[in-house]
Amino acid sequence: MSKHIFVTGGVTSSLGKGLTAASLGRLLKSKGLKVVIQKLDPYLNVDPGTMNPFEHGEVYVTDDGGETDLDLGHYERFVDESLTQASNATTGSIYSSVIAAERRGDYLGKTVQVIPHITDEIKKRISALASDDIDVVITEVGGTVGDIEILPFLEAIRQFRLDVGKENVCYVHVTLIPFIGPAGELKTKPTQHSVTELRSRGIQPDVIVLRSDRPIQQNLMSKISSLCDVPLDGVISAPDADSLYEIPLGMHEAGLDDYVCKTLELPDNEPDLTEWQSLVDSVEGVWKPLKIGVIGKYVTLHDAYLSVAEALRHASFKHEVDIEIKWILSDRVEGMLIDEALAGLDGIVLPGGFGERGVQGKIAAATYARENNIPTLGLCLGMQAMVIDYARNVVGLEDAYSSEFNTADRITPHPVIDLMESQKEVTDMGGTMRLGAYVAKLDPESQVAKIYGDSVVSERHRHRYEFSAKHVDQFSEQGLSCSGLSPDGQLVEFIELPDHPFWIGTQAHPELKSRPDRPAPLFDGLVEASLNQAMKRNPERYEKPIDLVATESEQLHERS
Repeated sequence: MSKHIFVTGGVTSSLGKGLTAASLGRLLKSKGLKVVIQKLDPYLNVDPGTMNPFEHGEVYVTDDGGETDLDLGHYERFVDESLTQASNATTGSIYSSVIAAERRGDYLGKTVQVIPHITDEIKKRISALASDDIDVVITEVGGTVGDIEILPFLEAIRQFRLDVGKENVCYVHVTLIPFIGPAGELKTKPTQHSVTELRSRGIQPDVIVLRSDRPIQQNLMSKISSLCDVPLDGVISAPDADSLYEIPLGMHEAGLDDYVCKTLELPDNEPDLTEWQSLVDSVEGVWKPLKIGVIGKYVTLHDAYLSVAEALRHASFKHEVDIEIKWILSDRVEGMLIDEALAGLDGIVLPGGFGERGVQGKIAAATYARENNIPTLGLCLGMQAMVIDYARNVVGLEDAYSSEFNTADRITPHPVIDLMESQKEVTDMGGTMRLGAYVAKLDPESQVAKIYGDSVVSERHRHRYEFSAKHVDQFSEQGLSCSGLSPDGQLVEFIELPDHPFWIGTQAHPELKSRPDRPAPLFDGLVEASLNQAMKRNPERYEKPIDLVATESEQLHERS
């Protein structure tokens, strides 16, 4: 029977419940356990697919086409398991299911209520991930204890312990220990109030994870243990870390995984964290600088491109570079500002998005990168901007554009980006989306095939418009290679410029499958090409600093 861990949060949002759940998942997997993670979100949207990126950050897409919360990205990156849309449930989706069941008559005329019908549906979503081959299901409850929106979720997880047995459930509560500057003290009162609120809902936490900007003294942990009725071993200090990927190691050192295994009566094997420790160690001492510009529509909220940023960092770990991400609003990259905005970049990422705002800036950046040999990776709308640049400035289609941006008084005569013919009659816009994993066949002689090391690849998609098949031959004649196509040859999945160091676009979102110890191939290729170009342009920048040479000499002398 699967064991269940429920992660709740108190005091404030953005404390790191998702990273706590992901880190615990990694530790338990390192102990040889089979782990799956899910997120319960309290908002009324059925999924995040229609939400503004400024509101909610990126939409994380699963292989099966689920549009989910960005925390699923943390789960997949840490646990290294591909999740499904079943790993994300919202209040909206739960109420939709219950109302649909009521309309069908499934409740046989009963009065439909929050308890038991909504709570039963929540428990059904939790149980759906449990199976004979799953040892542990970790469920993060979004929001903060005290929010009215999460009351049905708290009631459901309270009932769940009664349903499956006390020995099969562990409650982990993440709270804040703030440092009050004028007093010069860390304060435990917010945690006490948060736990009191949770207990008023019938849930006594087994573990309290204390978030703070500094380590927490033993006397404060003892105080929390006593006042919150949690054994001292179950009070875990989780101060800020320099890197996300240090968090599992810190949690293990604090004893979180051991205590959870003890609570759930799981085999308490020593976790094999060798590879994870090597990953963290590889970042230390890295000094080779590299500046990558992310030119997007939503860069004022970095979480809108969370997976892009993490994929860049994963590639930087492999190539031992100290990567600096320069966030550039695409609205700025137009006209006379382009040289100023893009100066000093070693590489460029043109990420995805929807809508016309900022597209001209993306197109201008694609032109600049193409003409100045700056390695560039275009993703989804970013690839489309590269296609439009090439159409206008090389192929000779001066008014080329995407039909996505047609208006009543402006219709492009050259829709190089367009809906497929089969989609144009679909009135439900959701029905025209390509979501989830799709296979592409690569030209075996192409750059992308060499980067992937294969001629058949699968990447996740989230888009509606495509490179128009009508224009492919024109582009090919002018030197742009459509180097990856759908298996039926109808859809362009990858483009590249063969005589450029790295000017590659994909209709997909490869960042979604990147892992800390296994970077997404295209991001790996971008960072490698950017580093090579930077070393050619400015070799002095990559001469090893004297202080590092001296340090290594001193270490060698000491060893001898």
